[in-house]
Amino acid sequence: MSINVKLNIITKPTNRPNLIICSESQIALLAEHMDNNIALFIQNQLEQKIKPLQYFGLNDSVFIETLPEVSTEKNKEKSRIQGAQLFQRCKNQKIKSLNLRVIITNIDLLLPFLEGMLLSSYTYNKFKTKPEETFEVELNLPSDNISEANANTLMHLCDEISFCRDLVNDPPNDLTAEKLSSFVLSHAKLCGYQAQILDKKSIEELNMGGLLAVNKGSQLPPTFSILEWKPEDAVNDKPIILVGKGVVYDTGGLSLKPTAMSMDFMKCDMAGAAVVITTIGLISKLKLPIHVVGLIPATDNRPGEQAYAPGDVIKMMSGSTVEVLNTDAEGRMILADALHFAKRYHPDSVIDIATLTGATAAALGPYAASVMGNDENIIENLIQSGQNTYERLVSLPLWEEYGDEIKSDIADIKNIGGSYGGAITAGKFLEHFTDYPWAHLDIAGVAFTHKGSNYWTKGGTGYGVRLLHDYLMKRIHKIQKND
Repeated sequence: MSINVKLNIITKPTNRPNLIICSESQIALLAEHMDNNIALFIQNQLEQKIKPLQYFGLNDSVFIETLPEVSTEKNKEKSRIQGAQLFQRCKNQKIKSLNLRVIITNIDLLLPFLEGMLLSSYTYNKFKTKPEETFEVELNLPSDNISEANANTLMHLCDEISFCRDLVNDPPNDLTAEKLSSFVLSHAKLCGYQAQILDKKSIEELNMGGLLAVNKGSQLPPTFSILEWKPEDAVNDKPIILVGKGVVYDTGGLSLKPTAMSMDFMKCDMAGAAVVITTIGLISKLKLPIHVVGLIPATDNRPGEQAYAPGDVIKMMSGSTVEVLNTDAEGRMILADALHFAKRYHPDSVIDIATLTGATAAALGPYAASVMGNDENIIENLIQSGQNTYERLVSLPLWEEYGDEIKSDIADIKNIGGSYGGAITAGKFLEHFTDYPWAHLDIAGVAFTHKGSNYWTKGGTGYGVRLLHDYLMKRIHKIQKND
């Protein structure tokens, strides 16, 4: 795990700042903070409409970043991208230390800028025998520009996203279901939350038929991880439950996937689990006053000799029966058991997050995830948090008619619908196992990127951690306000 920008909070501004951030309307004030040569240079660059600004002096170089005037969601994203681009410029010019001076009063734009720098500096070199030299930048921020609390929150957030990316990037021969659970235990000890791991015998005793069916083709056992952050000052009487899909590798089972641009990166099929682990790690590091439980069913999906097959009927933990028509629709099978298990907590609400369907990826591409559920208030708040963090969500309906698509002739339901609306019929399948306020996030198109862009580095993106953190923060504030 490696975020390669280090934030240092210093008590007073340095005499020679080499990173200056301001809004465009404040650019004229820069002359008060630097010598005449730089002021004249800036004026000349502005007249020629050259951006970004950088002054090369005899003894140093000065970056000048002009952030947007108003802190809209789109402008926050522009600021993140500017931060990412600045890190790349530092890397290209081998500048390893920046002393920052801020001439801007809107911290709502400064924080995203720093976030973009941090996230774009992530590297994954775990399996390289001769890794490239890690490029690190020290960024010194005066305490009158940013509070220590804001800086700590930002660093913890980016650290957890980095760990989330690590988990998604780990190859399947290294990250088994048992290894994922061992990471949960060590992470819980580091962050301060409680964790319990159920082994295969315990899963069998619970009659988790969906999880056990998917695991039948594997030579490695499944696990079921329970994570819990329950502070004494929790504002909620009933827990919010996060459920993450933990398919550590998905071949499609007997309904085998094609290899080209499909099976080779299916190590990312546990991205939902990674998001749940790191979101709970983040809220426990920040000691947020909210009771949250994470549930992670984990296995690989292989076409082994005993693999579950199209045509099988599986009895789930809930007692419902499922006709299997496609073994590559395995995520909903393991999530169904976890959603039923969640009923034990009499939850305030449940949110599951999963790389569930190619249909969502095909519809929305790498720009948004889909959200659906049975509670419009949860959905609207998640969409707003998605706008705030630019981890955007598109709402899909769960109309009654879609339920007809998963009716089975020989069982209660079947695990796939018809040719159309695949993301929605997957949601209808999950809905069958809920009796509480619930929302489902399908992150299939955004959890992994083959190209990388700005602060999204190649591989696992960590999409969902910032969104859920924002959502939980707003839940805390709303409950406190109502009290």
